[in-house]
Amino acid sequence: MAENDWNADRYVKNAAFVSDYGVVVADLLGDIRGQRVLDLGCGDGRLTQLLAERGASVTGIDASESMIDSAKEKGLDAHVLDALDLADVDAYDSVFTNATLHWIPDHPRLAANVFRALHTGGQFVGEFGGHGNVAAINTGIRGVLAKHGFSWAGKKPVIYPSVQRFKEVLEVAGFTVPYIELIPRPTPLPTGIRGWLETFGLPFLEDVPSQDRPTMIDEIENLLAPSLRDEYGNWTADYIRLRFRAVK
Repeated sequence: MAENDWNADRYVKNAAFVSDYGVVVADLLGDIRGQRVLDLGCGDGRLTQLLAERGASVTGIDASESMIDSAKEKGLDAHVLDALDLADVDAYDSVFTNATLHWIPDHPRLAANVFRALHTGGQFVGEFGGHGNVAAINTGIRGVLAKHGFSWAGKKPVIYPSVQRFKEVLEVAGFTVPYIELIPRPTPLPTGIRGWLETFGLPFLEDVPSQDRPTMIDEIENLLAPSLRDEYGNWTADYIRLRFRAVK
């Protein structure tokens, strides 16, 4: 499966909206003063910092060294760690995650890791891409790849589960799930579809020679413009988010 190459500066330029929208998700944690909280997939630490300001003792983990370097520059307790390798036991009151779980290929293993890491009564709260997320964008990319003879197989580096599927994953791990839903969220793109592709879409183009990628991106942009770009040139991505709260 293709992987993304995360760059903290590029992410802030093209996708700062991810953390902006995540504030509402963080509100699901409730009062976390005095709690020990794990921010799973903390990125550059913007939401980790928010959780700390709300009175929690927060540790952030992310698989990207660039993101963790940015988080550490903010003075945060942050570490390079793949969530599938999380080995903490009975260590946290809450685990929070935003816009990360769709990048993790093994949800059952992840849920089991989080369950083990929480105290009894602890909560797992988060949001990520759900079924139907960026369907138009994916269709556009797939169409352009096929036109040039490139395969889509193995190029989708994300998992967008249904509510039913992810609820089952959480329950098998041992959680009760008092809240879970899909939320359609059309999302303005500050740097257009090109900025989105440069941030999230490069794994789809990994087989394309580097000198040909700009032309391919132009074609994807032209194909998607009638659906996702308004008459003033503003781009909106067809995001659908899966938001949940689970309790051990």
